Amino acid sequence: MMPNKKVFIRELKNYIGQQVRLDGWLYNSRSSGRVLFLMLRDGTGLCQCVAEAANLSKELFVQLEHLGQESSLSVGGTIRAEPRSPGGLELAVSDAIIHCPAADYPITPKEHGIDFLLKNRHLHLRSLRPWCIGRIRHTVIDAIRRFFNDNGFILVDTPIFTTIAGEGEQTLFEVDYFGQPMHLAQTGQLYLEAAAMSFGKVYCFGPTFRAEKSKTRRHLTEFWMVEPEVAYIDLPGLLELAEDFVFSIIQGVLRNNRAELETLGADIAALEAIQKPFVRLTYSEAAEILTSNRTKEFMAAQLEGFLAQKKAYEEELNQLLLLEAKGGLKKWQQDKTAGRIIELRGELAELQVKIENNPKHAQLAADFQWGKDLGGSDETIISLMHNRPVFVTHYPKKAKAFYMKTDRSREEVVENFDLLAPAGFGEIIGGSIREDNYERLLARIRQEGYNLDSYQWYLDLRKYGSVPHGGFGLGVERTVAWLTGEKHIRQCIAFPRLMDKVYL
Repeated sequence: MMPNKKVFIRELKNYIGQQVRLDGWLYNSRSSGRVLFLMLRDGTGLCQCVAEAANLSKELFVQLEHLGQESSLSVGGTIRAEPRSPGGLELAVSDAIIHCPAADYPITPKEHGIDFLLKNRHLHLRSLRPWCIGRIRHTVIDAIRRFFNDNGFILVDTPIFTTIAGEGEQTLFEVDYFGQPMHLAQTGQLYLEAAAMSFGKVYCFGPTFRAEKSKTRRHLTEFWMVEPEVAYIDLPGLLELAEDFVFSIIQGVLRNNRAELETLGADIAALEAIQKPFVRLTYSEAAEILTSNRTKEFMAAQLEGFLAQKKAYEEELNQLLLLEAKGGLKKWQQDKTAGRIIELRGELAELQVKIENNPKHAQLAADFQWGKDLGGSDETIISLMHNRPVFVTHYPKKAKAFYMKTDRSREEVVENFDLLAPAGFGEIIGGSIREDNYERLLARIRQEGYNLDSYQWYLDLRKYGSVPHGGFGLGVERTVAWLTGEKHIRQCIAFPRLMDKVYL
């Protein structure tokens, strides 16, 4: 008989020795004759359910034995300790109800290309890796809201349709708004500046759009960004705010998602080692590092490490391929071997790209000239050379947005910063003190060639009670990619929007 008490897998440690019901989907299964091992998932975790032929009707046992992956079912039985099972627990099955049997589920243990997985993203979300990433993303978003709400910030919802550019008109998505040309918002910052003059400390949190024709692992055309804005703040204060904010996110993920981090193979020790203060460099200091012998030696050592790792992976792969060709493996051994072969091929493909790019990035660093914005490879090198996040401040004015405040002691730079995540993940935050002088801001808007009428309200903020103020934006997907060790941010949002891929 099916037990009445429904519980979630995440709660099973509280029900050892009790009869419960789990509602979920069949993640995978294996048989050893008269015993079935059903791996059930319910959205909160995985549980091994052990079904013995002696304890079930013959008809039900046969149905369960032939049940396909992702079939939906309810399983009842007694919870018991089992150190070899996920979570150290398993369910001894006494009854089961099959709701919707599934056959020929398209996402199997065999290797699938990224195009296939993106086209089947609605199903791929059920797989273990995207499930873990999704749970960590949830924690990141919760930590973001908690930090600002607990520190006196007011949430302000800024427009998605806008007539102004915050980050350059070349990356605007134009839309027809009842016959009037409008754009999808690149940032809520300019509106937040108005709100900060009312509430003092504000933030917005929502989707952001950039029409960048880029296919790198760091880019999406639609992504989520949180942007705080604070009145009466200077650059050191802004760096301290960003530092406390990012540190709180790290601690939240370590506290709530250790199991998911372990499953993903994330570098938990590296996250635990991050302490405040973060590294602080000026743009000029970063430029000196890039063009130094230190970087040249670092890149050479990195290439040597890549080649050694490639050799080790190739040896392991060849051994597994021989083992697979030999045959005689049990089903679970076949699945494990096939899974590892897929992982190794993926790692080798990534390594090959790194090996090919290493000399190019090294040359770009050696040729770096003061005045250019830091590129992706430059950020990667700087962040790889540090085990903590790195603030890079005071970029050249000509490389940055019109609204950034000119450093009054050095006119060629602005009071801004980027925060680079360690381990080569690059920029996760960009921020600045805003230009609060009317005439200076007016000159920058004219210099950019923007329509002055569209920015008149923004200029008004400098006419009526202007104050020093600033803020920053943190990209959720880039942050999740860093914390999880995910190589491409397309995996860090449920339904990614890429320049050349929009399927769902």
